[in-house]
Amino acid sequence: MTPDRPYSPLLDRTLKLALAYLDRLPDGPVGAAATLADLRQRLDRPLPSEGREPWAVIEQLATDAAGGLAASTGGRFFGWVIGGAVPAALAADWLTSTWDQNAGMFAVAPAAAVVEEVCGRWLLELLGLPRSASFALVTGCQMAHVTCLAAARNAVLARQGWDVEERGLFGAPAIRVVTGDQRHGTIERALRLLGLGRRSIVDIPVGENGLTAAALEPVLAAAPGTPTVVLLQAGDLNTGAFDPFPDVIPVAHRYGAWVHVDGAFGLWAATSPDHRRFTVGVEQADSWATDGHKWLNVPYDCGYAIVADRETHRRSFSHRVAYLDHSDEARDQVDWNPEYSRRARGFATYAAIASLGREGIGRMVADCCRHAREIVEGAAALPGVQVLCRPRINQGLLRFLDPRPAATEADHDRRTEEVTARILASGEALFACTTWRGWRCMRVSVSGWATTDDDVERTVRAIDAATRAVG
Repeated sequence: MTPDRPYSPLLDRTLKLALAYLDRLPDGPVGAAATLADLRQRLDRPLPSEGREPWAVIEQLATDAAGGLAASTGGRFFGWVIGGAVPAALAADWLTSTWDQNAGMFAVAPAAAVVEEVCGRWLLELLGLPRSASFALVTGCQMAHVTCLAAARNAVLARQGWDVEERGLFGAPAIRVVTGDQRHGTIERALRLLGLGRRSIVDIPVGENGLTAAALEPVLAAAPGTPTVVLLQAGDLNTGAFDPFPDVIPVAHRYGAWVHVDGAFGLWAATSPDHRRFTVGVEQADSWATDGHKWLNVPYDCGYAIVADRETHRRSFSHRVAYLDHSDEARDQVDWNPEYSRRARGFATYAAIASLGREGIGRMVADCCRHAREIVEGAAALPGVQVLCRPRINQGLLRFLDPRPAATEADHDRRTEEVTARILASGEALFACTTWRGWRCMRVSVSGWATTDDDVERTVRAIDAATRAVG
């Protein structure tokens, strides 16, 4: 490396390493093969006293990390709800690191600010949400919940005459958070971060049709004057189920509740003509949270918070100080999200949407749903496989039954885990186990753009081989 050309040789080598990794994805093993001990032995070196050539550091890092990387950007990764990265988004993310913009304010990074303006408008249109809503690009759905629920906290307390931004929570009226009992864990974490705590949550048992109006109304009616947030789901993490928005949201609003929707992946069903029926009525809510690094398939560190009441959203986060050059014309991102210094994550979102277009995003979502259904149906034809949930969208649940006549539920749980582990060990596909209604299941989660029909066939063969091998 020379002082006048510090980047070119290094990035040329890095490009080769990146392409070699991407070229291995279609046929390589999906799971990480290296053990914890392996990775610590390779990576946990003493703090260096002197530096090394950057190219040597990068090549050593690639060598040491090999085997410790899950092929989550490939076509046979079905564990959790993890998308890949469409080519344009990956390329834009490289440029984002190269440009190294602090996307906190227009004055610091003008192009990043304008790109976020455009992304927000595109997202509202794609997801069928009110065009007047405000938005924030955050690190993921966890922080999208924090952002939206901060606005919700502001709003429901303001209706009680309490200014939480000025007075804080000490002495404030208690807030009640009503939700179905199948909620995602990020909801609880968001409430803890916001000072509301676990005891604010009122869980309502839900069935296959989600949180119904009949179940919700008696809970709200029991304390009608309490500041309340109702949390609904667009896509249950295990079954892909949606709460019945046209029925539930009007009931919540009748009792003065703020309605927040966890749509980490399910909101994207609105982009597919075959699946948008699940999101009908969701636009009536007050806030929505979703991810870009799931079904939009942009690199990690990308979530979207959307709030119908722009002023409440802005009041919850805006912070003006004399030493910053605030804009009265452009959109300063710091007014809408929890961070000051932040990555310009809008570039990857912009590139993904621009490269796919509305129709391409809809096809990608529909293809994931089709592939999930085909994997579940292919597995269902195998002996000893029980289908607990056929995909509504891209999530399904399988259980592998112990064939012994006296087998117990615990035996079925154990066999399910053994088959899932065998599939992972084969390198052919990656699934994760979950517990649903007391049963251990293998979750089929298809969120990546790279999955093909051949990947589906290969995966079903791997499931068949694993069930035979376990015996």
